[in-house]
Amino acid sequence: MRKHQFYILLLLTLCLSCQKKHGESSSLAFNKLTVNSKENPLTIESEVPVFSWIVNAEGFNKSQSAYHILVASSEENLNEADADIWNSSKVESDKSTFVKYQGEALEAMKTYFWKVKIWDESANSSKWSDTQKFQMGLMEKENWDASKWITLNKDTRTSEHRYRDYQTGNMKKAKPVEGFAASYFRNELEVDKALQNAQVYICGLGYYELYLNGSKVGDHVLDPAPSNYDKQAYYVNYDITEQLQSGKNAFGIILGNGFYGQNISWSRDPESNKKGVSYGPPTVRCLVKLNYIDGTSADFYTDGNWKEATGPIVFNNIYGGDTYDARYELGNWNTVGYDDAQWGKAKVASPEVKKISASQIPPIKKLKEFEPQKVFKAPDGNWIVDFGQNIAGWVKLNVQEKEGQLIEITTTEALLTNGKDIFPGSTGGGANGMAQIYKYICKGDGLESWEPKFSYHGFRYAKINGISRKPDADMIKAVLVATDIQETGSFTSSDELLNKMHSISKWTIVDNVHGIPEDCPHREKCGWLGDAHAFCEYALYNYDMYDFYKKYMEDIRTQMRPTKGHNNPDIKFQVPTMIAPGKRTSTYAKIDWGVATMYLPWYNYKFYGDDAIVKEYYEEMRNLTNFYLNFKGENGIMQDGMGDWCPPRWDRRKNPSAMECDPIISANAYFYDVLGIMETFAEMNNDVAFAVKMKNEQRELKDAFNKEFLVEIPNTEHKWYQSQTATVQALQFGLAPENDIESIVNGLAHDIVEVKGGHHSTGIHGNRYIYTVLSKYGKADLAYQILTTPDFPSQTYVMNSGFTTWPERQFVWEDMEGPTNSLNHPMHSGFAAYFYESLGGIKSSEDQPGFKVFTVNPEFPTAITNTEVKVPTPYGDITNNWSIKDEVLSMNLEVPFNTKARVLVTPSELESLEINGVPISEFEQNNTVEIAEGVIILGSGEYIIAYSKS
Repeated sequence: MRKHQFYILLLLTLCLSCQKKHGESSSLAFNKLTVNSKENPLTIESEVPVFSWIVNAEGFNKSQSAYHILVASSEENLNEADADIWNSSKVESDKSTFVKYQGEALEAMKTYFWKVKIWDESANSSKWSDTQKFQMGLMEKENWDASKWITLNKDTRTSEHRYRDYQTGNMKKAKPVEGFAASYFRNELEVDKALQNAQVYICGLGYYELYLNGSKVGDHVLDPAPSNYDKQAYYVNYDITEQLQSGKNAFGIILGNGFYGQNISWSRDPESNKKGVSYGPPTVRCLVKLNYIDGTSADFYTDGNWKEATGPIVFNNIYGGDTYDARYELGNWNTVGYDDAQWGKAKVASPEVKKISASQIPPIKKLKEFEPQKVFKAPDGNWIVDFGQNIAGWVKLNVQEKEGQLIEITTTEALLTNGKDIFPGSTGGGANGMAQIYKYICKGDGLESWEPKFSYHGFRYAKINGISRKPDADMIKAVLVATDIQETGSFTSSDELLNKMHSISKWTIVDNVHGIPEDCPHREKCGWLGDAHAFCEYALYNYDMYDFYKKYMEDIRTQMRPTKGHNNPDIKFQVPTMIAPGKRTSTYAKIDWGVATMYLPWYNYKFYGDDAIVKEYYEEMRNLTNFYLNFKGENGIMQDGMGDWCPPRWDRRKNPSAMECDPIISANAYFYDVLGIMETFAEMNNDVAFAVKMKNEQRELKDAFNKEFLVEIPNTEHKWYQSQTATVQALQFGLAPENDIESIVNGLAHDIVEVKGGHHSTGIHGNRYIYTVLSKYGKADLAYQILTTPDFPSQTYVMNSGFTTWPERQFVWEDMEGPTNSLNHPMHSGFAAYFYESLGGIKSSEDQPGFKVFTVNPEFPTAITNTEVKVPTPYGDITNNWSIKDEVLSMNLEVPFNTKARVLVTPSELESLEINGVPISEFEQNNTVEIAEGVIILGSGEYIIAYSKS
């Protein structure tokens, strides 16, 4: 009996211990917690960081009603009674993204701990989240303490291979150039006490690699990201506690030119102009903070006591490539006990650097290796390797040749049209003066392995000179090197052509992110503003770009120059150039390029819902808007514009008339859209007067635009804006008068079908929107037709021509000796946003951005029978997997916690609509569903939505 009673008591005890606390919901589970959009970040510098959390919740219509955040200086203090940094208490709010910190002042280099709990719509609470942490960076220049900038004191290169040929298109003959030398620095540190923690902070003006006891620190390459170095430079922080050892430790730094010391390309005469477009010789600054278990601390840093030398990297240029002479290797130069008696003393430098900040964007890394897909001999007897994919990066070698043997690897994107040899026309040095060549000089003591450190190229093919056997995968590989942006979205459909376009579009973006959104990874490597906004939305659908565009906005801001007003030359405005960042600039940014200054914050805000980027750059955007208003002519039109870049057959010298859209028209269409954006931004910044001004300017521009550019198409009942691009923009941006929309849509279709034979004639401005616009206005089949026709011009024609990335120009490739101009230009990836916003049907709302509320409205051609999309949001992933069979559309839709979906349906679709297997009328009896005219609003949950499309 006693035993029986014991078991009953034990069972009751277990049951009571398993009971939920009063009001605590086990269905609420934290999926991801971030500070400044990062999980447990190592280095942030925001005085007011922002907290976000993603929650998984069972059931439907689940949302947050309140939150409670704790921040403490230690894990022990992280409780409601002792949280010494911030205790928000319970805050009644549905805000679960970018919640602003409101606690005590945060100190540089300190680590803080935090956690959160929430309450749902029924006032049930979650458990406290797991403990998270974040670490503050240096915060201020003063925290670099006694560390100094150091640079090479003496260039001791003697290798005959330290020179390269430099020749631009306007030079009669090549000139030998050597550029700034790559430098090697070393010093030793004694660790004589038990370490608690050790952090290293390093800023390179030029690319660097850091070594500790013979091993590289971290896995970054090509650090740091390019910037306007004199105004803004970036450092990186590493925790090196585990790498440091008791006793002596050896630190080493290799420093290359990068974009900072790039004194060759874009220089009219690199001999007479030693600085060129560089900022000066590369320099580096490093600080090691040591914290010991006994509570003491110490600093170790770069200064004049560091030793310096030159070494085997005898030439390095971001455009031309690296030359490595292995005969000049330095042995174990970055290890303890190395004899550096012959090394010199580093030179302490004073570069012009206004601000140094912690890098917040993902680093550049080696992301993937490619083996040869085909190897064949060129007519000159040298080997050509085809890696099968156009990438950005470099080659890595394993070779065994005699001492002094020169191996040259020339990388190109293309072959001659006949396929017998490489064609350097799209990558050669006609523009920047340097062909893409890697050089390796053997030391001759067995198998030698090498890969570059301070340059990257855009290429698919490599021609190799100087090897004694046929290359294979053991000898050579290609390495994809790019900013490690995380792919978070996805798209696939029933049509393999579209799937391949999506893949090519992604490749063209990944190849062109190296700390900035580039135009191409070879000839220019420049951040052209027009290119940047052309593919921004597609990039945001696919990748985590939250910090990337924030950083690039700083590049644009620091690129701004005083510029006279057009109508009022006495007024000076701060205006970006066409390119940011860097000294290789051009003119002031024309309207259709400069609007990137407004579009990038707008898209970032729309996709993430964080208003910080809007408020940070509002004054610059406001000023630039006023600058462009200064171009207004008597007809109310801004007399400025660059043009619809790269439409079919267009060549600005040989065939300029192929750009059928007048640059003034496309620029004003963009500006109309931006005026509306600026009205919203003004309201967000409580700038009432400017908001009213924007509203009036937009209304006036709409009237002027239609009066000036909307025309009837002869011998039809249609209207248009004199080009496909302008018509598409007018429809996309709401410029078209409501009563004329049908005739304008028909006018666009008329030009595509009857005049252009079923083809587009758009460049980057029009091509971004044409498929989305046609789908929106009931022409989804026509959008599909012009995408997939195999004849020139079309995206399918480009794919059928063998390209694995989108080329800059739209030419008939088989008529050319080889494909000229860049073959890897991400501005042409922008159209692929169509896969998400039209085929997938997912768009964020503008009034509740960040997909807090989003629309669901797939618009697709009859040829597509299913599509699957995943759209990343700050609240979790939206997925919409739909299929259509027998005229019934079935959508598997997942709505994240704390968000709402606005499913758009027609009256006839609503009549047949079922949710999770029951008619809508029955579903709404047991669930909270809002039904407005043409809209069904659903809260969080997983839904199967089906209705007839007939």
